[in-house]
Amino acid sequence: MRFRKIYVEISNLCNLSCAFCPGTKRSPGRMTPEDFAKLLPKLRPYTDFLYFHIMGEPLCHPHLAEFLEMAHGQGFRVILTTNGTLLAKQQEMLLSAPGLHKINISLHAFEANDLAVPFEEYLADCFRFGKAAEGKKLVVYRLWNKGGADAKNEEILSVMEKAFPKPWVVENRGTRIADRVFLEYGEKFDWPDLGAPEGSEKLFCYGLRDQLGVLWDGTVVPCCLDHEGDLALGNLFDREMEEILQSPRAKAIYEGFSRKEAVEELCRRCGYARRFE
Repeated sequence: MRFRKIYVEISNLCNLSCAFCPGTKRSPGRMTPEDFAKLLPKLRPYTDFLYFHIMGEPLCHPHLAEFLEMAHGQGFRVILTTNGTLLAKQQEMLLSAPGLHKINISLHAFEANDLAVPFEEYLADCFRFGKAAEGKKLVVYRLWNKGGADAKNEEILSVMEKAFPKPWVVENRGTRIADRVFLEYGEKFDWPDLGAPEGSEKLFCYGLRDQLGVLWDGTVVPCCLDHEGDLALGNLFDREMEEILQSPRAKAIYEGFSRKEAVEELCRRCGYARRFE
């Protein structure tokens, strides 16, 4: 089995508290270079793409440059998802990292109640990075807040147009605003939570089909939205991936979705999965 992508949570620590993010009650922590080195050969047979994201802000990790170099040495292409607040500080390192394939910048981070810089400065830093990355790295600006706190979107788009003058081109992957630079919209959704209302068992999800996740402590979960590790399948620091994927719980989840059935309570309480009903 190979996956289109594997999410690796190098840290669940973040420098913001955003309204759209559920956060986590798990112990705070980050992967060490030694632990990351142990994971890479175990993940290599299963994907070419590593996403440094589940919870946490990857640009906060003190060993991010080393992780990018290590992943590149193993033949991976890395995708980062960031709130954008540390792009100016990390710009030179990110643009020179050969293993970095793509950077998703969540512009809806303006919803954070602890944004340390003025909104205008935040946008300027985000767009300055995109201009510097133009033609070098794949950059995607995200506004995943339709139906939520999207009041500032017009202001964001106005500033964006000054940095990236129109015409913009609508493509399958999003709106291309410059060479390898895109704008992507998304609907606000409810994260899976055992305290959320339970929906129908009739459900489909791509978890364990095109993706899975690895939390900072090595715990394998079926998808990138399991922010609490409720669907823990095993730990890669003491087990092999094949054994984890063949576990009764993993097989039940996979086979259930093959029948369009959610066998796990958490999946039945996932707002994102309802998109595939």
